[in-house]
Amino acid sequence: MVNLEWYRTFKAIYKTGTLTSAADALFISQPGVSLHLSSLESYVGYKLFDRTGRKMIPTERGKILYNAISEGLKILEDAEKNFQRSTEKHTPTISIGMCFETFQITLEQYISTLPFNVIIRFGEYPEMLDNLDKGILDLVISPQKGNYPTIAYEPFSSETIVLVGGSEVDDAEFQQLVKQKKYTEAENYLKAQKWYGTTGDMEHLFRFWQLNFGNFPDFRPNYIVPNINSIVRCLSNANGLAVIPDFLCRKEVAGGDVKIIWEGHKKLENTLYFASRKNTTYTKELDLIKDLFKKVML
Repeated sequence: MVNLEWYRTFKAIYKTGTLTSAADALFISQPGVSLHLSSLESYVGYKLFDRTGRKMIPTERGKILYNAISEGLKILEDAEKNFQRSTEKHTPTISIGMCFETFQITLEQYISTLPFNVIIRFGEYPEMLDNLDKGILDLVISPQKGNYPTIAYEPFSSETIVLVGGSEVDDAEFQQLVKQKKYTEAENYLKAQKWYGTTGDMEHLFRFWQLNFGNFPDFRPNYIVPNINSIVRCLSNANGLAVIPDFLCRKEVAGGDVKIIWEGHKKLENTLYFASRKNTTYTKELDLIKDLFKKVML
């Protein structure tokens, strides 16, 4: 079945005459507009526009299709507007992408206070940035950047990837080894300890180990748990080690339940960005969300 968004995009191109103008009107990326158009042309089986320079000139088939769908689309758009006006009073819905742990530490405690609807999505950063570019998401909290001209990146905080342990860990021997810069012996010491990891993401451990020991860890964690917040809870007042971002355990470190054992002789730091589309109608709502993040993380 045809996607109604393809028709909406087709109408925008028809009315504005260019892919760029259609993208601006729909608040999605130009590649997203091109994808919708190519999908619709593939579905109907013929070209809908002739591309003359930067102008999109409708073909005869395109004109016929526009005349066939324009009235129906107008009725649907009017119904959508009336429905929103009567039931939601123009309350916007903001879709935000971030990792699960970041949501729990930051926005979760404030979600019920927001004066607009919110959809939280979790996933891999490249996928979330791609969805932002396509207009599926409105904001992404990310330590990575993508190559999208439609997206603006605003740095707001940083995280240091650190080696942490429970309060019961006796790390005196390890501290002596790193103080003497005996990193091979320090590495062997760490391999002999009990380790925690998460189900699908070992990136922090791999990057930390590669930076500080010059190779990848040749062991698997003893305990695989659902997410980093689970690691922190398991480590609290216990034994064991993990490599995680420091901001995810600040509360436990301050309370003495977890301790930072080593930042590495080479620090592994990530800048955290607010990623949003340059053209957005939700500036006010996004600014409120950004202020909440800054309140928690700065």
